[in-house]
Amino acid sequence: MNAPVIFPTLGIGAGSLANAGGETAFIETVRAAWAAGIRYFDTSAFYLGGESERRLGDALKGFSRNELRVTTKLGRYQNHTGSSIDPQNKNSFFDYSADTTRRSVERSLARLGVERLDAVFIHDLDHRICGADYDDLVKAARTGAYPELRRLKDEGVVGAIGVAAMDWRACLELAESVELDVVMPAGEYSLLRVASQPLLSFCQANDIAWIAASPFNSGILATGARENAFYDMRPATPPVLRQVEALEEICRKHDVPLAAAALQFPARHPAVSSVVFGAKSVEEFDETLSLASAKLPVSLCS
Repeated sequence: MNAPVIFPTLGIGAGSLANAGGETAFIETVRAAWAAGIRYFDTSAFYLGGESERRLGDALKGFSRNELRVTTKLGRYQNHTGSSIDPQNKNSFFDYSADTTRRSVERSLARLGVERLDAVFIHDLDHRICGADYDDLVKAARTGAYPELRRLKDEGVVGAIGVAAMDWRACLELAESVELDVVMPAGEYSLLRVASQPLLSFCQANDIAWIAASPFNSGILATGARENAFYDMRPATPPVLRQVEALEEICRKHDVPLAAAALQFPARHPAVSSVVFGAKSVEEFDETLSLASAKLPVSLCS
């Protein structure tokens, strides 16, 4: 079994939603998070075509590297520097080859201004995005990206190897075929989605850290079932809106904000080591951080 990988209990994600307020707001938010005690920051070579990594590197300049935990992702890329919200994969592409994996790590190090990465995730193996190419891409990740990451880990450049996807089944498939240290199944263990028990059990049995990114499922568990609410990077469907309305009613009965229940829910499972959320402004970060410490009644949690 793996030696357990330890990440801070809370982290900041640097995806498109967190960058929506622009570069200045992003940098201010990251620095406010550091001032508030956050030491874990996650990004990707995919987000904003690499601009997220560069912005994060600029925001973290001058902070102690020994305190900092920074992770990134590779394997899915885009040719432009705009938003990375691309559920249909129209403006992005996959490359899990060994050569591209090493070059991607080198570029990430340069953008982030660090000499090592605490974890690197094989990114966005997802049945919905990959479509008919899914099986071939999984094979490429297993035979190309993963062995190269093992070599980079042996060289001390990469601390932990993981998989990050919005599909827990894909995370489990890779975890069963190669030795992973960490998984990041974004939004797959939340108030809205609890089907990932097989992966949770596998992680517990094999000392694989689970990082619960996207605890609000791209926003709807923070905003509630309002018009134009987003769920998994797409407009929420009527069935999802009805499910969220039911959750809101439960939370109202217990006088608890839905967002507080959503943020704290994943951490209640013993397999989950960290919860990572995004914030597009200092004010949004402050508000979300307060939700993490809000006291929830036993009656709601039982």
